[in-house]
Amino acid sequence: MSIEKLFDEIIAKHEALTNKINNGGLDHREFATLSKENANLRNIVEKINEYKNAQGQIKDLEELSKSDDLEMRKMAEEELYATKEKLPILEKNVKIALLPKDEADEKNIILEIRAGTGGDEAALFAAVLMKMYQKYAEKNRWKIEIMDISENGIGGVKECVIAVQGAGVFGKMKFESGTHRVQRVPETENAGRVHTSAATVAVLPEVDDIDIKIDEKDIRVDIFRSSGPGGQSVNTTDSAVRMTHLPTGIVVSQQDEKSQIKNREKAMRILRARVYEHEKEKRDLERASSRKSQIGSGDRSEKIRTYNYPQGRVTDHRINLTLYQLEKVVSEGCIDEFVENLRMADEAERLSELNVA
Repeated sequence: MSIEKLFDEIIAKHEALTNKINNGGLDHREFATLSKENANLRNIVEKINEYKNAQGQIKDLEELSKSDDLEMRKMAEEELYATKEKLPILEKNVKIALLPKDEADEKNIILEIRAGTGGDEAALFAAVLMKMYQKYAEKNRWKIEIMDISENGIGGVKECVIAVQGAGVFGKMKFESGTHRVQRVPETENAGRVHTSAATVAVLPEVDDIDIKIDEKDIRVDIFRSSGPGGQSVNTTDSAVRMTHLPTGIVVSQQDEKSQIKNREKAMRILRARVYEHEKEKRDLERASSRKSQIGSGDRSEKIRTYNYPQGRVTDHRINLTLYQLEKVVSEGCIDEFVENLRMADEAERLSELNVA
């Protein structure tokens, strides 16, 4: 499809949607969905108009550059050169705006970190990742809520579930999903040998009923007594909750709160995020069955980053980016360079697949 024809179709769609919204008669869900779509189209239309205006200016300036008035011709030629220089940038801005938006980019997240291979050392590394992301969240002024955590008694984290709330959290954090590998001399190792261990990270958008509807009949809820390490009773009431989503087999347990109601609420938030991610993965596979993107595939088995302590470096294998700033990365949450480069790599890959001429 020619880019001009695509522009005309987008402008027409924006006008039709605007009229439909203004005419009323929509229920809450329809209004929310169409308003979101129309806001995105409005952004694209604004960039299309900038591009079209520049094209129009070029035509006018080309005429003026033929003027008999020497001063007018010189001025027109200068402006023509500047506008022609700007045109490819405006075209690229339109194409970037045309890229399919990840509907979850503006959402809060459920961040899950689990120790992988490596025993206690893997759990200690999972704790390092947890603190790294907490620091990164603090830098961005995001709100953090530890929903569930299982520790190993020596400062390590077997697994944790953290809710992170703020502007555009998922859009920034989504490329962190995958297997993170560490190479270092373990605190539990006296021989001074470098060991390799790993932890997996999952970044799930936190969603509500508008995004995904989970039928109550599809959930089995089991209530049991909370227990601490070694089976020690946390409280004397049956307040812990286990939710099973029957269609997918996804199970969520929550016992952090003394209140069964609060544990139900937390469990439902996590369950909804995991079911949404499950459905999203199915859709993504259907859309890209012939090719799997290496940027942000979100596959937890995919090795995405290595933290090498002896060399003081962190390497992201998807974009071949290495920073010799390991301490700043893990201790201060300085992952912005990875986040931005991953975003740009994903954008470049998707631009190359955009089928417009």
